[in-house]
Amino acid sequence: MKRYVIERDINGVGALSDEELAGAAKTSNAALAELAPRVQWEHSYVAGDKTFCIYLAENEDAIRRHAEISGFPATKITLVSGIIDPTTAG
Repeated sequence: MKRYVIERDINGVGALSDEELAGAAKTSNAALAELAPRVQWEHSYVAGDKTFCIYLAENEDAIRRHAEISGFPATKITLVSGIIDPTTAG
């Protein structure tokens, strides 16, 4: 499985309540259940009118299919080529 960052343009997402975000997660989880094990959701960041989602997937087509089923746009899909963090410095 490859790791991807999915940028989603969703007007007003940053102003959603916890209950509304929970509903969105349930919608996403239902779509993921249909596609398992081809795509997995790790987590998402909500910022302004966007979400930045981290997914593991077989390929970009699996992510696009999730977007179609869930109704959440996949505005930009970027393959992650590596991960660094403070421990990378040694």
